[in-house]
Amino acid sequence: MLFAEFFEDLAGDSGKKLLTGAVVAVISSVASFVIGRYWGRYKAHREWQRKEFLGRVIVSLNIFADGYLKIRTVMEKSLEEVFLNQIAVGKVMAGAKLCTPEQPIMPIAKEDRWYLLNFVLNAVAEHFVVGQVRQDAGQPVTVVRYALFLTAEHVGDERIRKVRAMLVKQEHLVNFPYADAMPKLENAWHADRIRTLRIAADLYAKEPDHFLMVEVCV
Repeated sequence: MLFAEFFEDLAGDSGKKLLTGAVVAVISSVASFVIGRYWGRYKAHREWQRKEFLGRVIVSLNIFADGYLKIRTVMEKSLEEVFLNQIAVGKVMAGAKLCTPEQPIMPIAKEDRWYLLNFVLNAVAEHFVVGQVRQDAGQPVTVVRYALFLTAEHVGDERIRKVRAMLVKQEHLVNFPYADAMPKLENAWHADRIRTLRIAADLYAKEPDHFLMVEVCV
């Protein structure tokens, strides 16, 4: 009889512990959900107010044609979709926050440059694979060599700020066509892009490892 009472008390204590643990787990899950939802809304509101979306990376072509600068989007994705490693994402975010109107090129440690740029190159290459296959099949293609680099430029007073991966013909960095003059612009804020490209051309002459070459076949 004493043994039966002992096991009954033990079962009762275990049951209470299990119930308490379950209640704590539910409360913790609900609290995490509520806090996470609140923090997400707060962060989104803050980004919208500042017009800074540094969790995004936009890849663009910078084209000089017919006397104009033409900026064309290749793709836009979250940093996590392009830089497939949280350490890499953190390095890009940190570099983006250091960019200024006077220095729009993303400052990246020398040992990290190739690795971070290679993440972008792989994402960009997916968009031009058809041309590479045509070249491999012996079909006629035109090969264009682009330089790829990272910025988080400040554009205008009200423009959205994002991490930007820019593609520009390598020849334009070697001999920038608008070092002193300004091309015709499709939008007024494109003047800021010209200033970024001038700085990029100067940097390319001094530290070419800030850039990665992309060969595109079309």
